[in-house]
Amino acid sequence: MAEKQDNMAKGTLGVSLGVGFVWFTSQFGGGFASGTQLYQYFINFGIWCLVTPALAQLFQAFFQWYALRHAYEHKTVNYRDFCDSFYGKFRFIFSNLYELVYLMLILLAPSIAFATGGSTLNELTKIPYLICTVIVGVCIYVIALFNTDMIRKAASVVSYVLIIGVLIVFLPNIIAQWGDIMDSIHKMSSGTLPVGSTASGSVWSALWNCIVYGAYHVASIGLYVAHAQKFTKKSQCFTSMVLGFFINAIVISVVNFGLLAVAMNPELPNYSVYTLLFAQRGVLSSLMAPMVSILIIIGSVFSAVNMITGFVNRVVTGLEKKEDGSTASSKRVLRTRVTALVCTLATFSIAQFGLLPLVKKGYSYLGIACMVVIVIPFLIRMILELFGVVRK
Repeated sequence: MAEKQDNMAKGTLGVSLGVGFVWFTSQFGGGFASGTQLYQYFINFGIWCLVTPALAQLFQAFFQWYALRHAYEHKTVNYRDFCDSFYGKFRFIFSNLYELVYLMLILLAPSIAFATGGSTLNELTKIPYLICTVIVGVCIYVIALFNTDMIRKAASVVSYVLIIGVLIVFLPNIIAQWGDIMDSIHKMSSGTLPVGSTASGSVWSALWNCIVYGAYHVASIGLYVAHAQKFTKKSQCFTSMVLGFFINAIVISVVNFGLLAVAMNPELPNYSVYTLLFAQRGVLSSLMAPMVSILIIIGSVFSAVNMITGFVNRVVTGLEKKEDGSTASSKRVLRTRVTALVCTLATFSIAQFGLLPLVKKGYSYLGIACMVVIVIPFLIRMILELFGVVRK
């Protein structure tokens, strides 16, 4: 009996950890892995970047926990059902707005994954950029065809690889480039901003961009609710986000801190993948640069897969609602393949605009949209629940 309970505990912890890893592989995508997101939303604002990455993770964890709890309690396994249940009598407005937000995310995040993976593979192999994005796209499409259980398990394995790889690349290089990092921190504490930054450097602008970063990542709740169906008790919603917070906060803080080594480097504007510049200037660069390239490609692929899977799940389950079990089952594979292919081709096309324009403009607009559609309505519902106006 004790052994059975121990196995059940391990199983529930494994599912919670798996969802935390899905969050990690969703965030560790093209913009994160390349360093462009970290510069855009944290490092460019000066000394505040030492704390804002972790604050952004806390912001995400809170809203994602709230969404997972609702999805678990109301058994909503795709984001449309979740939105209709969550927004209640306002669902006609906000469910459709979230459809638009998630569509923006689906088009933007995998596009950046394509662009980052393509740019990195091009840098690594010198194969033309277009062909590199095709190779990345084939990998994304094939993996996206697997079910959510397989993807969650794969996300766990990939997360271990990414975390270990990041630590192998960044920790020795942080030690080797400690002087440059301390020099950047000293200059930032005196008010000097990184190369190319146009920010004001005020604490309010730093906090605002921290919130924008967290807000556009909260748009990913559409893919998390599909995994909530595997929870066996409500506490797993909280546990998964606590584990996810520590995983993400540690990794993003390490990467962010390491990239301060190149924050004042005049070569920075010549790069679109800042982590490569960091690796190339450090110890064992002939080994570290290819390793960080591989990590970027893996992270980009799985970030895109997570986004596309959430969209595929929404479309397929939506089409199956009015069908009997045998009809739905017979068409599921074809529908999954077609939906994944359409989504992959659409994001592949957008990726041809390049990495930096997508990160600098696209995510900022998405973050502001998420404030209106997700963050503010979530806060209002929390208050209404607190006073008993709306049931949990």
